[in-house]
Amino acid sequence: ASPMLPIGQVAKTTGVKIPTIRFYEQEGLLAAPARTEGGRRLYSDADVRRLAFIRHARALGFELDDVRSLLDLTDEPDRPCVEADLIARTHLATVDERIVQLTALKTELTRIVRSCAGGKAAQCRVIEALAGHEHCAHDHPEPRRPRARKSKVRAKPKARRT
Repeated sequence: ASPMLPIGQVAKTTGVKIPTIRFYEQEGLLAAPARTEGGRRLYSDADVRRLAFIRHARALGFELDDVRSLLDLTDEPDRPCVEADLIARTHLATVDERIVQLTALKTELTRIVRSCAGGKAAQCRVIEALAGHEHCAHDHPEPRRPRARKSKVRAKPKARRT
């Protein structure tokens, strides 16, 4: 059997930060690890592989619920992969839609930047364009609002630098 790894080593190995590893445990994506007598978390090779899977899926933009569904499929290898295919196709459609939105946004921002004459802020076309949508030449998507998290876990506010 391979040695169990402490959370710091798992974080280095997978590139997933320690608070994120704990969050994935709280969300049920990663099983609660074994503990030392002193209460330190210890992870198996299987835990490290699962965490690497989660990290890669998140890097590809999959939402936590999709990652959870994909992990459920990996836990039952005899299930048909049609579910994984559907999750990936749905995510691809979302990415395609976002590309269209970002392309429109790029077009509008390019127009705004090119209209800058380099004068004073009072005559700044960038500020004027940002003041209201009526100054935009094209329609562009409303900003995406962060999706509400189902979990009641709250991230600690970052300390303000003074």
